[in-house]
Amino acid sequence: QVQLVESGGGLVQAGGSVRLSCAASGTILNNNPVIWHRQAPGKQREAVASVPPSSSRTWYVDAVKGRFTISRDNAKNTAYLQMNSLKPEDTAVYYCRTVIGEREYWGQGTQVTVSS
Repeated sequence: QVQLVESGGGLVQAGGSVRLSCAASGTILNNNPVIWHRQAPGKQREAVASVPPSSSRTWYVDAVKGRFTISRDNAKNTAYLQMNSLKPEDTAVYYCRTVIGEREYWGQGTQVTVSS
């Protein structure tokens, strides 16, 4: 059974940094795409960063380019989202997602709150 477990969220001041982790079990994460999403209160969930399988190519939504970095540690079967220069508008629940065949798997989400 595939499971994704996020961690690392919390309360941070504007301008600060947070690193989110997405630990996978039941699959080899390097073989699958990893997508980080976020959902702010009252807003739709949006993708913010992704990395394809077995690749270092990355994609970022314009709002986070230059501030967020997605990465993988294959030895730990874990993906990360390093978030720097955080802004209050980055406040959201952050989710990681992977896709295996026609199925997608989501983590439970981790709250990031950025205070001004």
